[in-house]
Amino acid sequence: MKQLLWNHLPCDDAQSSALAVALNVHPTIARLLWMRGFGDAEGAFRFLNPSLDHLHDPFKLADMDKAIPRLERAIANRERIAIHGDYDVDGITSTVILRRALEMLGGDVIHFLPERMRDGYGLQPAAIERLHAQGVRLIVSVDCGIRAGEAAQRARDLGVDLIITDHHEPEGTLPSALAVINPKRPDCTYPDKHLAGVGVALKVVQALCDRAGKNKWLPAFVKIAALGTLADVVPLVGENRVIARLGLASLSSGPHAVGLRALLDACGLTGKTIDSYHVGFMIAPRVNAAGRMSTPDIAARLLLATDEALGDEARALAQQLCDENLKRQTEEADLVTQAKKAIETDPAVGAHNVLVVGGLGWHRGVIGIAASKLVDTFHKPSIVLSIDGDVAHGSCRSIPAFDLLAALEHCSDLFVKFGGHKQAAGLTMEAGRVPEFRARINAYADEVIEPDQLRPRLRIDAPLSLKAITHDLMRGLDQLGPFGLSNPRPVFHASGVQIVDGPRTIKERHLKMTFAQDGRRFKAMAWRAAERADFLEQNRDGMQLAFSLDKNEWKGETYLELTVADFKGLTD
Repeated sequence: MKQLLWNHLPCDDAQSSALAVALNVHPTIARLLWMRGFGDAEGAFRFLNPSLDHLHDPFKLADMDKAIPRLERAIANRERIAIHGDYDVDGITSTVILRRALEMLGGDVIHFLPERMRDGYGLQPAAIERLHAQGVRLIVSVDCGIRAGEAAQRARDLGVDLIITDHHEPEGTLPSALAVINPKRPDCTYPDKHLAGVGVALKVVQALCDRAGKNKWLPAFVKIAALGTLADVVPLVGENRVIARLGLASLSSGPHAVGLRALLDACGLTGKTIDSYHVGFMIAPRVNAAGRMSTPDIAARLLLATDEALGDEARALAQQLCDENLKRQTEEADLVTQAKKAIETDPAVGAHNVLVVGGLGWHRGVIGIAASKLVDTFHKPSIVLSIDGDVAHGSCRSIPAFDLLAALEHCSDLFVKFGGHKQAAGLTMEAGRVPEFRARINAYADEVIEPDQLRPRLRIDAPLSLKAITHDLMRGLDQLGPFGLSNPRPVFHASGVQIVDGPRTIKERHLKMTFAQDGRRFKAMAWRAAERADFLEQNRDGMQLAFSLDKNEWKGETYLELTVADFKGLTD
């Protein structure tokens, strides 16, 4: 754990106090709402109380009016429909909900999920040809396709209708498909631009259910959509918040189909209140592991399993996901160690604002996670390349201040293909051009990144003494969640805090202790902070503490615990 630059966020106390009165909420909750841009009581109330009624009319999406009648005609005529997805959680859950909805409406549906090593990324002409050979006359892409001009042309040549649904950034010219549904289309006036891929797929499902008079089906689809939405790290406001909040509630309460039940059981989450942490760190890694290490179809088959007679098969598939995840963790740890060594020992790699690091045969299934780990460690945009002969496959992750996709577009002539978002992207290029790429992207970064933007920051939402922590406050924080992008987990600040027990080292990496202030005591965990144990010992009689609040359950009892974000001396 590094000491961070603390950024105490300002707040208009008069306005937040008025908001607390208007909503009858804890003053700290009102402050947090105001700081997240919900200054008016009506908007804040909607944020605290999301409902399916808050979902927009799906036909406000451009081309939805073309896609739905074509899907309805295919269902009525028993034409074979194929869902073409992607191999991550977002793409898998998108495939699952759209296939399931079409089948429930009577459609003849198959799905295709590309395998990372065999098929590469995205919608490819070869996949169009394969599906056409299987008698498919209508293909719907989910979570991919917005830059698949060649595949769209191949579909047109073969007489296959193609509906593209995606949420990635489009190029200047849209693919020549029957319909292109993407809220990021420049000509699309849809009010919510930040849906995950599964969110866009859910809008198609919503439109189908609405037209068929089957709106009662929607909550079950929202539950699966929540997994992809939370895993894809999209802003948790607007429709994403509705999907995540209501989906988590359904995941916690059940009942579930046999496949999802087996997955939750394999994660040790049966009967527990499931939150965004459980999805991000327990469920999503297992689902992702299928696409990273073998075939994403393992996860799709599991989530599509609804027949109770498939119980044994579902449990076997869930166990397979756990096994693949363990393999992924081993591969990831080895790769990150090698990447860090290269960054720390080779100035040609490490002495830049954008880290571009690669290795022969690095597992392509984990380079994206490795890039995220490098961003966490060095607080620099990071690009990890797996070099296979003459080709380099890359995964890119960024810091908030750096638009990664714009940087890649600045070097676009170097790539065979690339695409993604401002914060995460992928690329393929000739291996021999990696040094030129490193030089050019850093020349661009040197122009747009200020040195201060490379300093890791910790946003502090509010001062909070330990004696002010109550279950009433915690209930308000529960209502404010789930937390993620655009609605970060609140971090509080307390000064003059003492350590009265510990710190004790846990698993050689973490620290456990008990803090006290003005007679109130709380147990606390400081993750990956073992190297700062000496500082805590030296300042145990008084320090400044930055922390979040968490609930823990033990033997049926619920208690509050602090998660340490950072700490420093009283005069720092």
